[in-house]
Amino acid sequence: MEISNEIMYQASFNKNPEFEGVFWMGVKTTGIFCRPTCTARKPKFENVEFFNTTKEAILKGYRPCKVCKPLENPDETPVGIQSLLNELAADPSLKFKDYNLVERGLEPATVRRWFLKHHGITFHAFQRMFKLNSAFKKLNSGDNVTAAAFDSGYESLSGFNDSFKNIFGVSPKNSKSEKVVDLKRIETPLGTMIACADENGICMLEFSDRKALPTELKEISKHFNANIIQGENPHFKILEQELVEYFAGKRQIFTVPLSLVGTEFQKKVWEVLRGIPYGTTRSYQQQANILGNPKAVRAVANANGLNKISIIIPCHRVIGTNGTLTGYGGGIWRKQKLLELEQALLF
Repeated sequence: MEISNEIMYQASFNKNPEFEGVFWMGVKTTGIFCRPTCTARKPKFENVEFFNTTKEAILKGYRPCKVCKPLENPDETPVGIQSLLNELAADPSLKFKDYNLVERGLEPATVRRWFLKHHGITFHAFQRMFKLNSAFKKLNSGDNVTAAAFDSGYESLSGFNDSFKNIFGVSPKNSKSEKVVDLKRIETPLGTMIACADENGICMLEFSDRKALPTELKEISKHFNANIIQGENPHFKILEQELVEYFAGKRQIFTVPLSLVGTEFQKKVWEVLRGIPYGTTRSYQQQANILGNPKAVRAVANANGLNKISIIIPCHRVIGTNGTLTGYGGGIWRKQKLLELEQALLF
């Protein structure tokens, strides 16, 4: 879908976040290029030009703006922090203290702020949650409380019991009546995604900046009557591999198991969504027709919007009857990029 220069200029003037990733604006008088949401003073229309990628702007001689930093992804996990996450995933019993972070060239205060912003807890609290998740799974696999506590890195049973009860609301010996849904950040070419999974499959895959994300997490927690905690899950390994293949143009169909959270009608709509062939699009009306209820267009559109598993359940392949791109929880620009990716590989 082509966007006129006038629309892009107005979007930039209004700092419209829906156009993040769709275009970058070069300012002829200064030689810099910016994001649509840049807070710097806006130049006149005749003094700007637009680019589809940052590479195009750089090749034209423009420098990245120091205010909006267009070459950076603000939600992307920094390399140093990703390394910490990878090591904890491999061994939840590890305990990183501030001096360990300094030894790695990481500023403890910076790490703390990042975890507070992206997880709502400090890094040290995050480590405790990861350990408890690991211990919970050990207990549910048949380990006794003592083995689960010390294998997960706890130095005393009393400390383990107190922490466990604080998070799960029950003592470790009564944990088999409880349930956990695992959560993980996954980096993709279109930004960071948040994945959730239980023992049956993936129950959420959303971009981290989706406004409805907190509401969806609450719905999943209520549906399963479970605590959502950072942790590894066998389904995540399959998901990450298949996402890599998808974005590389080497996968059209996902096989990772799903654990859907929704009404029966919503699940029927999502099943129809999964039937839309790779690289093609349908309208809401066509979806309603396939369901055998042509008048249910609004209900179908609403069910599409409540889909919690992006890309795998491809609501990005649904467009307006007139061919325009309609709303998308991850942002219109991502919808456009996903369709461009799929359609480019068919020709």
